[in-house]
Parts: sequence; C-alpha cells; structure tokens
Amino acid sequence: MKKALINWGGWDGHEPQATANMAATILKKEGFEVEFSHSLDTYLDTEKMRSTDLIVPIWTMSTITPQQEKGLLETILSGAGIAGWHGGMCDSFRANTEYQFMTGGQWVSHPGGIIDYTVNIVEHDDPITRDIRDFKMHSEQYYMHVDPSNEVLATTTFTGEQWGIHWIRGAIMPAVWKRRYGDGRVFYTSLGHVAKDFQVPELAEILRRGMLWAAR
Repeated sequence: MKKALINWGGWDGHEPQATANMAATILKKEGFEVEFSHSLDTYLDTEKMRSTDLIVPIWTMSTITPQQEKGLLETILSGAGIAGWHGGMCDSFRANTEYQFMTGGQWVSHPGGIIDYTVNIVEHDDPITRDIRDFKMHSEQYYMHVDPSNEVLATTTFTGEQWGIHWIRGAIMPAVWKRRYGDGRVFYTSLGHVAKDFQVPELAEILRRGMLWAAR
C-alpha cells in the first residue's frame, strides 16, 4: 500500500483543513494509506519521510527553516512525489528559492480576485489531462513566475481588464504542469483557491490523476 503524507497549515483563507480532507478522500479511494500532519517538523523525521510515496503540501504564506526545507527537498530528490495546488504549494515559502526551483513556479498576483476565466487543455495525450476538455472557473486566476522546464498541460489567458493591469492582456499562463526534481515527480495546478473549487469535475479529475502520477 502506498503512503501519502498530507501536511497542512498556513493561511486559513485557502481552507487548508477542508482541502486536506478532500485530498485524503481521493487518495483513500485509490488505496493509499494517508497520514495528516500539522507541523513542518514532520519533514525532519527521516524515517517517516523515507517511507512516504507522496507528499501533499498545503501551506500558504509561511516560513520554513533550512532544516525543514532540506528534509522535504531531499525526500523528493530521492524519489518521493509531491502534488499540490494554488497557494498551498506555490505561495508557501516566498524566501526559499530552492523550494520554488522544486515546485516550478511562484505566485505573484491574481488580478481581479475572484473572476470568471477559462482553462485551456494543451496536452490532450497526457494521462493527467487526456479526454478532458477546456473548462470554466470562477475563482482566482493566478499570474505566476514559472520555470521554462515545466511540462505544461493546461493554460489560462489573461484579458488585462482587471485592476487596470492592461499590459498583461493576452498573456498565456501555465495553470497545470508536471516536472521532475531529482528522482521525484512534481505535479502542480494553480487552480483551487478554496475547497468548493474542486466541485468543478474537470479540476477534481486533474487533481486525482496528478496525485496518482506523482506518487513514487
């Protein structure tokens, strides 16, 4: 049985506990043994981390010590997978560039806050997005700084109409990607501001497949 560690905390606005429970439900249905943690010190437990196949981090706008970061990154480098969404994975530790190097991106803005936008699938043969069509979201549309080595599976395009930020009109931004970090697999989607966003069936399915793909 594969083991998943869901480590949640940070800013409450992203509903970390509710989304942790949501992810756990998905993983348990897929046969995972799921453990919850509410402390970044979990990353210091070498034995626990070595036995983990998938890490699901849900920490927004937080800080991490060098030792905690090392424990997490070395686990992924050695072959464990990591899968996450929105600010819970890519707006976690703004001062930690090596963590951002691992995730493949960092949030910088969400023009207009909660808005309507479209997610465009760009890789139709990938197992994570196969048979999924473009879909609509009513949520935050993340503008991010992203790694050019990401394998982008879906994108979203900015209109430049919100907050007077006209200079990003037409900018195409990755919204779902996967990548490698050492021997580990990394999956991320910028979608999923709050738990109800995952009621969008396309997003829920992308997350399910992404977590399964990332697991060791």
